[in-house]
Amino acid sequence: MSINMVLPHFASQNGYAPISFRMQWHCLGCGVMDSSKFVVATPFKHGKGTVHGLMYSDGKMLCEVPKSYRSIYQGHRLSALAKSDIPVIQTAKKVFTYRFRTETGDQLKVLVEKNNDKYRVQVEVLSSQFSRTRGELVMSWGIFRSDSSCFMPLDFQESGLNGKYNSIETPLMQASLGTLVAELEYESSLAPFYISFLLKSHSGSTSKSSEIKSHMKKSFVVPVGFGSGKPTPLGFSTLADGTMNFALFSRSAESVVLCLYDDIITDKPALEIELDPYVNRSCDIWHMSMESNSSFVRYGYRCKAGGDGKQEHVLLDPYAKVIGNVVTSQSSSVLKGLGELCKEPPFDWGQDVRPSILLEELIVYRLNVIGFTKDKSSKLPNQIAGTFSGISEKLLHFKDLGVNAVLLEPIFPFDEWRGPYFPWHFFSPGIPFGSSGNTLSVIKSMKEMVKKLHSSGIEVFLEVVFTHTAENGALKEIDNSSYYIVKAGNALASKNALNCNFPIVTQMILDSLRHWVIEFHIDGFCFINAASLMRGSHGEFLSRPPLLEAIAFDPLLSKVKIIADSWDPYDKESKEILFPHWKRWAEVNSKFCYDVRNFLRGKGLLSSLATRLCGSGDIFLDGRGPSFSFNYITRNFGLSLVDLVSFSRTELASELSWNCGEEGPTNKASVLETRLKQIRNFLFILFISQGVPVLNMGDECGQSSGGSPAYDDRKPLNWNTLSTSFGIQITQFISFLSSLRVRRRDLLQKRNFLKEESIEWYGKNLSLPRWDDISSKFLGMILKASSAEDGDLFVVLNGTNHKETIVLPPTPVDMVWSRLVDTSLSFPGFFSADGIPVDDVSGTYEMKSHSCVLFEARSPTS
Repeated sequence: MSINMVLPHFASQNGYAPISFRMQWHCLGCGVMDSSKFVVATPFKHGKGTVHGLMYSDGKMLCEVPKSYRSIYQGHRLSALAKSDIPVIQTAKKVFTYRFRTETGDQLKVLVEKNNDKYRVQVEVLSSQFSRTRGELVMSWGIFRSDSSCFMPLDFQESGLNGKYNSIETPLMQASLGTLVAELEYESSLAPFYISFLLKSHSGSTSKSSEIKSHMKKSFVVPVGFGSGKPTPLGFSTLADGTMNFALFSRSAESVVLCLYDDIITDKPALEIELDPYVNRSCDIWHMSMESNSSFVRYGYRCKAGGDGKQEHVLLDPYAKVIGNVVTSQSSSVLKGLGELCKEPPFDWGQDVRPSILLEELIVYRLNVIGFTKDKSSKLPNQIAGTFSGISEKLLHFKDLGVNAVLLEPIFPFDEWRGPYFPWHFFSPGIPFGSSGNTLSVIKSMKEMVKKLHSSGIEVFLEVVFTHTAENGALKEIDNSSYYIVKAGNALASKNALNCNFPIVTQMILDSLRHWVIEFHIDGFCFINAASLMRGSHGEFLSRPPLLEAIAFDPLLSKVKIIADSWDPYDKESKEILFPHWKRWAEVNSKFCYDVRNFLRGKGLLSSLATRLCGSGDIFLDGRGPSFSFNYITRNFGLSLVDLVSFSRTELASELSWNCGEEGPTNKASVLETRLKQIRNFLFILFISQGVPVLNMGDECGQSSGGSPAYDDRKPLNWNTLSTSFGIQITQFISFLSSLRVRRRDLLQKRNFLKEESIEWYGKNLSLPRWDDISSKFLGMILKASSAEDGDLFVVLNGTNHKETIVLPPTPVDMVWSRLVDTSLSFPGFFSADGIPVDDVSGTYEMKSHSCVLFEARSPTS
């Protein structure tokens, strides 16, 4: 009888070529060996020095191992025991139990126990189940980590005639309770690894043997030094007993290898563990657990989804909360990033309380985290400029403007060649938004920013992109057919469109959103390209998309602001869709932008403008209200506010802009005067309309991109421009309008639509407006106060290029009209919180061209 020892080198880790030989029981004339005394040992004293070799348990050396092999197995020890008096493992200690079915329908149990510095593995079968087996029953086994076809070296190895590695054979012995048992013992320093084995029946009369495999007709595989783990939660987590758990979804992967790193610099894994599909897979989720006191600091996965070649890329866990060592390359097919084996550090939120501002009371400021303070004019230290901490340092600017919410452009890790609207991860802020290049530092600074803004009554919203990813993200190689839409033709497939309403992708998105709400106290989300969130697996539009409905009714997410923005980063435009909302979803209102721009450039119908002023009932009169409309004039793509009134060349036709008489920069006073009035008009209409006003970073100080609508041409905010005459008057005007909305919340912050009797419309000379006359550009509107103590508001908009003398409507008894705004007047007189009473006994007021005026009915003594 012989024992075949399979001991290939760590070719994948140490680069050694396999060396093999056979050792017989009658090896070297030593006679027949008692397997119960056979021990494979590491260095031991023999004669005059230390040698490496195979020895008996009584200390007698059997043979010496060649010197060139010793570095591979040094420090590891293995005992292969087969005795008739093997005790049953005591279950009082922590024991992992694995049960298998054989291909013949019988059952097999394996117990794994760690005892001090050794692992004991006991394989147990009922002897009655194998009574039909004649001859000796042996266990043919080997151990492996990263490749089930390549066993780890213990001391020796050999290749059989067919070129494959052979295995060690250990007899199963009769134990009590009618069971057959084999017990193996390993040094704990050898772990983690798998034992791969099958059963063989050797006939006493012939040399033939039969094999018994698992019900999957494969070898039995048992983890040692780590557990099978749990399929939930996905990602890296710490279980109740302190062990680290790894869980990864992949339906298409034929094999998954967990790669572990013991430092933050090396690109090569220190250890690779191939997850066994029988032990470490539950349905489509691969999982394992291991002790948390290991020296590993980072992790990733290799996924093989078909073909003969092994996947070379180490992929980032989609659920990793802390990532590092990100390497980006425009030519690389995969963005290289690894998850870090650590929890997000605890953060002292203190007495942080969400402002919980009502929708109708919001005034939002959209900004780019890096661009907001990156410019040297911010006068912030280099380590703070362009980061979350920089936003915290500029808190006074938000207070000056009167905004109570900031909307951050996407902060997920993104493809730096495509921009922030092409993310490749959803559970961690991007490293560029912090100061140290360390994810933990970025996480902490973001939480500090949120906490500081909350303390000043300012909410924090995130723009999020869940409809597509960067081209070189990890999801494609983990499971392309599950995560992406691949059946809709080239249009969506070429856009890396996520299969948002596929259950596992829906779960990932929901888990991501909950993570940001729970861990970062985020107050709301604006979903970019929201129209694509309605698509099914074949690219078709769904009437009740599961994702959108799940968000609307989620017990956590339904309590924060959820806003749909149908702007498509690929097509650079907003799509008009009928969005399913369940009375929960707000929407970024692109129609407001288009209709206001059209009116102020002398086009469009008055009826369209009136609809926007009153809260866009054509969109939100379906169970929602005007507060669900997020209104904007400009945003972070397209022309900035100052460019909107300075450029209107042919290629900018889609921007609906007007250059006020001359293209680009000019010194003409008349053109500059008109441009300044138009900027004031845009801001005035934005704040006087029903709905939520959204300001865009840089518009308050005249930031220009030179007439380019491209996102990449937007420049960092120049803080010096805030101290110019333009910057001072526009920021003060915005502050005034913000205060006006608060003071007259009864008319300007309505959750429900104004009743018909609460509004009166006027054309010239108090006549009815010419709603359907494309040439009519004059509109008056009275908003009637519901309380006698509050006065009415009279809004007049003159979009013509000539003066208009307007007749003021009668005021309530004992009240007079007081002018609050006239955008045609000089600064600082063009707006006044105190108001300027209108003294003209004729009851008329002269408006200049391209101007807006606001009157408030007040008591003469007020």
